[in-house]
Amino acid sequence: MRIIKEQSCGLIIDIQERLFPHIYKHEILANNTKILIKGFKILELPLIMTQQYTPGLGETISVVRELLPEIGHIEKNCFSCYDEPIFTDSLKRVNKKFVIIAGIEAHVCVLQTVLDLLANSYVPVIVENCISSRKNRDKKTAIGRMRQEGAIITTYESILFELTRFAGTPQFKEISRLVK
Repeated sequence: MRIIKEQSCGLIIDIQERLFPHIYKHEILANNTKILIKGFKILELPLIMTQQYTPGLGETISVVRELLPEIGHIEKNCFSCYDEPIFTDSLKRVNKKFVIIAGIEAHVCVLQTVLDLLANSYVPVIVENCISSRKNRDKKTAIGRMRQEGAIITTYESILFELTRFAGTPQFKEISRLVK
């Protein structure tokens, strides 16, 4: 199934200050997510961002927050974003089929959100090198389950070029510079 830009939105799940330093290969995750978000902005994809229990886990990390000053976060206390009515309202407003996901933790909030998106006729697209957990084994297990349940697994470079679709355009040139 081809992922079409006009039918896609991005979702950044709970990449927050207090949990982030404990995440497996968190510095690589931050860099990859930064590239993904910059690509989303080049492609003008609508974005949704969540934070899980901000008083305990802190704000979204600065590298992400600084790239998205124009969007606020959706506060949640539930693991699945889909259990938060403000999230589901936002998702309905953007009216997209494909939800392209980056975030933490892969085996908790990301996984549960993916399961609920699938149950509600969305197509979750997991950017494998833009999700993680505290333990790599939990991430790998979650990816296996998401794949088994029907989610699409990809990487930031693959999805950005798939959304770009054609070479030679100004967006293609910007994406090419971004992923180098």
